[in-house]
Amino acid sequence: MKPTVLILCTGNSCRSQMAEGLLRAAAGDLIDVVSAGSKPAGHLNARAVQVLKEIGIDISGHRSKSMSEFLDKKIDTVITVCGNADQACPMFPGQVNRHHWGFDDPHHAKGTEGEIMAAFRRTRDQISLVFGAYAAGLKEGAVLK
Repeated sequence: MKPTVLILCTGNSCRSQMAEGLLRAAAGDLIDVVSAGSKPAGHLNARAVQVLKEIGIDISGHRSKSMSEFLDKKIDTVITVCGNADQACPMFPGQVNRHHWGFDDPHHAKGTEGEIMAAFRRTRDQISLVFGAYAAGLKEGAVLK
């Protein structure tokens, strides 16, 4: 059984959804990746879907979920990507690892459509760097086993 990584944010509409898609693409079959929110928005942010589509990752089939859906599941690692979720994150039974990697919320970006999309791309690229490095470490660990 593969380890499960749960990525948490407040609304589970933007950053955690991008991180889920990016980590799933980077880690391949090594882990199961899911995301959720402490106060789920109930929808995906269309700009988050768009900026991932630009790099060939389709998250349009994802849905905004509550972290309560995972309280009875075996979660090996919880990664929070915003401060509010880090504070609201419960201890999951059997949880081995917990990380907090905060990213700016592009949903709050102001300006022209171009400036807002630039904020989404910047956040996507930052998440990609961090979660790509995490996936590379997982792959290296798998090779050493």
